[in-house]
This record gives sequence, structure tokens and C-alpha cells, in this order.
Amino acid sequence: MASLNTLRVDSRNSSFLGFQNLGYHRRTSDAPTRIGFQVRAETAGPGEPDLGVTVNGLRLPNPFVIGSGPPGTNYTVMKRAFDEGWGAVIAKTVSLEASKVVNVTPRYARLRAGSNGSAKGQIIGWENIELISDRPLEIMLSEFKRLKEEYPDRILIASIMEEYNKAAWEELIERVEETGVDAFEINFSCPHGMPERKMGAAVGQDCALLEEVCGWINAKATIPVWAKMTPNITDITQPARVALKSGCEGVAAINTIMSVMGIDLNTLRPEPCVEGYSTPGGYSSKAVHPIALGKVMNIAQMMKSEFSDGDYSLSGIGGVESGGDAAEFILLGANTVQVCTGVMMHGYGIVKKLCTELEDFMRKHNFSSIEDFRGVSLQYFTTHTDLVRRQQEAIKQRKATRKGLQSDKDWTGDGFVKETETMVSN
Repeated sequence: MASLNTLRVDSRNSSFLGFQNLGYHRRTSDAPTRIGFQVRAETAGPGEPDLGVTVNGLRLPNPFVIGSGPPGTNYTVMKRAFDEGWGAVIAKTVSLEASKVVNVTPRYARLRAGSNGSAKGQIIGWENIELISDRPLEIMLSEFKRLKEEYPDRILIASIMEEYNKAAWEELIERVEETGVDAFEINFSCPHGMPERKMGAAVGQDCALLEEVCGWINAKATIPVWAKMTPNITDITQPARVALKSGCEGVAAINTIMSVMGIDLNTLRPEPCVEGYSTPGGYSSKAVHPIALGKVMNIAQMMKSEFSDGDYSLSGIGGVESGGDAAEFILLGANTVQVCTGVMMHGYGIVKKLCTELEDFMRKHNFSSIEDFRGVSLQYFTTHTDLVRRQQEAIKQRKATRKGLQSDKDWTGDGFVKETETMVSN
């Protein structure tokens, strides 16, 4: 695992130091320059896979990131994540007025393989109706500061969300940045809870609104900004494109999918059931993994086509419980992979399994770094029309091969029997 020393620098006056110059510049000439980072790192030994990644000037010892939610809800659990070896932690989303956030219990429901409701089936789906952090902002800020003091070489990302109010966004950004966090993830994607206040997915589903709010955020922030995308939209590339054009350094996808987990066929009440009632919530876990892969693939193709000349990043989220799950996201272009529900089901120690399995995958294919295989599988996606053309050409080629020799001069003594077989019809 990489040994890191991180130094904050003004990227306008940065120079090569240690591992590499990780400073970066805003992509518009009249925009303020973000803060960059320089890192000294000790990489893995010869022949050993190096899981370290550099994302928007941030150096992570591995690509595994605690996704925003319960696993990043307070100092104690975030400290546990760092101690277990997670590459970065994204805290649970905060806003200025936590008093407006009131959660209910129970707030989760599970989907199991086989007959739903069976206590024996494997958990394949997870729904939550949980809101953003209900803890006072002042407490969360003090814990961010404490974490950065105790783990100065680890990456702490603050997830933030506010109402449609420029002054509120600017205040929140300023107060959170003062704690020393390394980046922001903007929650444009929470599928439930306070849409009437133009928060979460209500912004991520409205590209005009998204462009305006991103403008406020990127004019104020001096550290990297990731926009977290909602899958509850027809074309996820549209808001992702807007976020990047509006100054965000990265995109994270996907947040949870709007869902109703199920109905208890004994009580006829929906799950999760609160005093006999429920509300649609966000769907996560293994069952959403294929959907997340599809959305990430769409975004990665768009970024490769339209933003290939910049230091932009993509963070994949959805149903990650193994190193293989993570490898799929990276093969589609993700720089990092977030895990939230997986931690809730398996604990913080799952990161060791994830790292080991990803290293095994890399050894199998002789990959020495994450960049060796990031985005490799994108080239194998095409249109249905092209698939038809490719298959027709392949069939023609196979038929041509089955016809065997084209001329008597092609017979050879060594391959005579096999050459004969190529021209037999039965």
C-alpha cells in the first residue's frame, strides 16, 4: 500500500515533487484556480499490482471509497474506515439546517433471492427512505476538522446539498472548506425526501437548474467538485455533461433508483413499514449493479468523446461487493469505486477483500496499475446495426473457411487429413 505525504499547494506555482505534480487548473481562463495537491508516494514492489490512483489532484492508496450515507455519518465510523484502509471517505450529506431533517425508523427494506421475505435467501436488493444527515452542521464540521488533523494524508470528501438559494450554497461551501476537507461531492441525486425545496434529484433532473447551481458552486469552491448523478432520468449523460461544462472536475454515478421494495402479502402494507405506511425510496445493492454499469458506460463514452482533453474523473457506484464488481466499473472508465450498502451489509473490513480480489484480477491479466485497464472495455460497445454487420461478416468468413482448399496446389502432405476434413459436408 502506498505511503503518502500530502501537501496543499497553489497549482499556479506548483513544481515537480516526489511522485508527480498533481496540481491542476480550472478549465476557463476567467475562473479562479482550484487548490491542487502534490504527493510523495512509495509504490508497490516490482511485479506487484499498484492499487493507487490519482484523481483530480488527489492521491488515494486504492480506488475504494466509502459512499455517502450511514457508513460516513460521524467521526467514529469515518475513523474506522480510514483505519481499515479505505482509499477515501465521503461523509453523509450535510446542509445548513439539520433541524429540518427528521428521519423515521424503520427506514430500510431488503429484497432476497427467491421468494421475497424469506429469511434464508441471499440479499440482492436494499431500499432506504433515509434522509441526509440529521446532525447539526457545527458538529459535523468539527468532526471533519478532527479527522483531517488525525489523518492528514487521507482523503476526506464532504457531500453537501442545499436549497435553491445561492447565498446558502456559498455559506455551506465556505464553512465546510474551512475544515480542510479535500473535495466536495454535490448531492444532485437523492431520490426522496425534500424535492419541494429543490434539493437532490430535483436539481439533477433539471439541466437548466443544474447549470445555474453548478455555476454558484464552482465560482465559490477552491477544491475539486464531483457531481453525483441520479439514474432516475431518461438520459444520464445530459446532466453529467452540464455538470462538467459548468466547472465540476468529476462525476459520480449512480445514486439509488426510485423504488417500492414490496408489499407484505399478510398485512397488505408496503415495506419499509412505518406505522402502517411507507413512501417510495432509493434502491441499491447487487440488483442495481447492471443498471449502474450501463449508466457509467454511457457517461464514460460521453466523457471520452467530449472531455478527453481535461483532468476529469468518474466515480462508479452501485452494488459493489467484490473486487470483480469494482473491476467492471474501472474497465468501463471509472477512476474510483464507491461502496455504501455493501459496508452496511458486510462491515468496514470488506475493503481488504475488495483490494485482494482486485489485485488478483490484475495479476491474472498482468496489469500493474489501475490505469493499465481503466476504460479498456469501452471499445467493445457498439450499435445493434454494427453488431449485425459484424456477425454477417463473421458468418461469411466461417463459411469461406469451411469450403476448404481453393486450389489443388494448396494441398500439403503434413496436413492432408485435416485439409480433407474441411471439405466434407457430413
